[in-house]
Amino acid sequence: MRENSLWRHADFRRLWAGDTASQLGTFVGHTVLPLIAATVLAASPFEMGVLTAAETLAFLLLGLPAGAWVDRFRRRPLMLRADFARAALLLSVPLAWWAGVLTLTQLVVVALLTGVCTVFFDVAYQSYLPSLVGRDQLLEGNAKLQSSQSVSQVAGPGIGGVLAQLFGPAYAVLVTGLGFLTSALCLLRIRRVEPEPVPHENPKLSAQIAEGLRFVFGNPTLRAITSATATANLANGIFLAVEMLFLTRTLGLSAAAVGALLAVGGAGSVLGALTSGLVNRRIGQARAIWLVPLLTWPAHLLVPLAAPGWRIAFVVVGLVLFGYGVIVYNVAQVSYRQAICPDRLLGRMNASVRFVVWGVLPLGSMLGGALGEVMGIRNTLWVAGALEALAVLWVVTSPLRRLRDIPQTAAVQAVQ
Repeated sequence: MRENSLWRHADFRRLWAGDTASQLGTFVGHTVLPLIAATVLAASPFEMGVLTAAETLAFLLLGLPAGAWVDRFRRRPLMLRADFARAALLLSVPLAWWAGVLTLTQLVVVALLTGVCTVFFDVAYQSYLPSLVGRDQLLEGNAKLQSSQSVSQVAGPGIGGVLAQLFGPAYAVLVTGLGFLTSALCLLRIRRVEPEPVPHENPKLSAQIAEGLRFVFGNPTLRAITSATATANLANGIFLAVEMLFLTRTLGLSAAAVGALLAVGGAGSVLGALTSGLVNRRIGQARAIWLVPLLTWPAHLLVPLAAPGWRIAFVVVGLVLFGYGVIVYNVAQVSYRQAICPDRLLGRMNASVRFVVWGVLPLGSMLGGALGEVMGIRNTLWVAGALEALAVLWVVTSPLRRLRDIPQTAAVQAVQ
């Protein structure tokens, strides 16, 4: 074990443990909330699109001001408030189910407000990591945190599917709420004192937001990364809006089978997290941002080829390859963004990127629901897969093609 490994960093281990609990709860929730809507509340494709859109709509509505607010305050207290609020919101679902008053409207409201909390948590979390571990350990830190997300992506759907089969999907939401509570308790145990934020020269919110946007879209590589991720997320929003309907209605899978299939398909994400550091070192961090997506993102086009019987394997292969590429790409591009951004702009940089890349998700979800109604579920998956394959062109044609790793001058300037 290296002397400076994050395995020896007690506060990072606490952040990592909390994030693991949070991610597990999140992926259980991503399975059971749509299952409730699809199987218990008999939601239509359009209603499924509305529910999926509600989960990420807050990034579109609050993404930009959230970055400016995060840069004004210490980040850990914001993360704690977000965790406690998300736990309370999600625990209301089994309570409503027990009382016999659970409706699709409540699911949409819970998804929407949970998304608001997630906006602040995610922006604060990505801005907090550099101050906790230092910029020289960002790649290792992001890889370890991404591994938790990947393992949760595999285990969460399986756990959610089994719990939904045994106890009903509404009670399975309890795991999500408890995951956020566990995350908050781990964050409370971090001992490192977070420095006070640097006061802004211009206190106007609009000026601070504009500064973050200029930094992101004035940099050719950040602009390409943001555009590629946004295009892929738009396509993924379309995909996710009809995925559960495709698995349960077109392929005829049970709740437990859906969870197991998604768990197996998530193995690619785990492999991506485990090998992302190796891939980045072997081919270069800048190359990993464009070469890995080029080779893996088109794999989602295999999913609509699936049918009952042995052709269900197309879903597994498509999800494994796509998941692997997304994780390696995310570890590389998030570490790249954090390394070249000055500390005082971290919140606004992350918020500006998230505003665009997450803000398109509800648009994609609504579009996916509408396309599912008009052209059918399978054809909608073809549209989503084709758009994901085209998304990589943003980074393939960018200045990243001429780089191997992070420019040292950019990294030095970010620390100053």
